[in-house]
Amino acid sequence: MSTTTTPADTAGTAGTAGTGDTAARRGWDAWRARRTEVLSDPHGWLSLTALHWLGGAPARAGDLPGRWWSAADGVHVRAQEVDGLLLDGAPLTGEHVLHPVDDGAGVTVVTGERHVEVLRRSGNAGLRVRDPRSPVLAGFSGVPVFGFDERWVLPARLEADEDEVVVGSVVAGLSQARTAAGRVTFTTPDGVERSLLALRSGEGLQLLFTDLTSGVSTSATARSLTVAAPGPDGALVLDLNRAQNLPCAFTEHATCPLPPAGNRLEVAVEAGERAPRA
Repeated sequence: MSTTTTPADTAGTAGTAGTGDTAARRGWDAWRARRTEVLSDPHGWLSLTALHWLGGAPARAGDLPGRWWSAADGVHVRAQEVDGLLLDGAPLTGEHVLHPVDDGAGVTVVTGERHVEVLRRSGNAGLRVRDPRSPVLAGFSGVPVFGFDERWVLPARLEADEDEVVVGSVVAGLSQARTAAGRVTFTTPDGVERSLLALRSGEGLQLLFTDLTSGVSTSATARSLTVAAPGPDGALVLDLNRAQNLPCAFTEHATCPLPPAGNRLEVAVEAGERAPRA
């Protein structure tokens, strides 16, 4: 997969809308540079080369050394010194039990240049392989984007209504429990008021959504926009020029969440990241 950026990729959709040297535009340029830096990490999302789901009996997982299996008390690995597996810099020998957080942080085991992320999703254990020699990473030179457009920097307001929601996943059978913060209401450039359910994300909010560009010029599954927490009055700003692809837009080895039910905008959001080029 090649993800190069060409002049056509960054051309604005509204004439000269993307040409102004404003603080928002300069912030967007810095955000894009940081985004490219993060995606270029040798063990980042573009380095994924495999995802092995584990059964209940010791078995090999692809070409990885050791024997791996899932049990009620955690993820087990049985290794010999010659396997060369490392955990926190120390060799893994004999049998070990690892404890990844369900739907959260994994445990990293190292084999040569590769990092093996031991994870658990919806009670299912797996091994995700991160290889700095990944062909996707080797072919990466930036994410295609729409040109910056001030019209998609939108004032918004959070109508707080905290609740627990369950969202699906791009992997059938998986789901995630998330905390919803309430609905974010805003008016798109066509003059129509719209809203999205916002999810808590660290100290801020995450908006997962699709729109009329999804599956056409942008990722078919969803894009994500992260914003700072609103002030006491619920006011915030949505810069949809920073709407970005989820990892599953780049690799089939991700377990990305799907948007909450109803988070589809019936408008073409021609802002933010486009689908990576095949």
